[in-house]
Amino acid sequence: MRLGNSAEALEAAKRTVHLSDCVLRLCITVAHLNRAMYFACDNVLWAGKTGLLPELDQNKWSQRSFRFYLFALILNLTRDAYETHLLMERESRSSAAKSFNCSLSPLTPSPENGGELPLTPSPSSALSAGLNKQFQLLITVLRNNPPLLLDLLKNLCDVFIPLDRLGLYPTGSGFVGACGLTSSVLSILTIVHPWLKLKP
Repeated sequence: MRLGNSAEALEAAKRTVHLSDCVLRLCITVAHLNRAMYFACDNVLWAGKTGLLPELDQNKWSQRSFRFYLFALILNLTRDAYETHLLMERESRSSAAKSFNCSLSPLTPSPENGGELPLTPSPSSALSAGLNKQFQLLITVLRNNPPLLLDLLKNLCDVFIPLDRLGLYPTGSGFVGACGLTSSVLSILTIVHPWLKLKP
């Protein structure tokens, strides 16, 4: 099964290398290659633990495997952020088009029909309104795209595992265990309901 995981990751990299979007192609393909290297290091560690490689420095190889795992997760999160950005831009253009159509209504207040000009907001209130609008847009996009939301949550949970093991951001075994459990539940959901798995 361990060797199968490495082979599966390499096959996935071969499939995604032909994606038309260059950002997705880079992120997904390199992430799969790093997963393959992570599983390869895991195979070496397994051989060391079973006595096939008695002189193996297991701490060194463990650290090496978690570096590959962390880099793969960073690329997965980058892919999630990129897809979220694309969907937010699409949703924003759609909302702007609807607002433009509404602004063409003859009932829209204007000086010509006796209405009042809108007040110019202060810079701070404009910034607050802009941030609130972006946040609402993000919530809308994630709510309308469950596969992206689940993939983002799973990667966020997973990333704390190598960060803790590498000593980059120690969080404790309890927190790491909770993240691992949550990630496993989310993975099971994508198996039970395949449409929840982010593609490609």
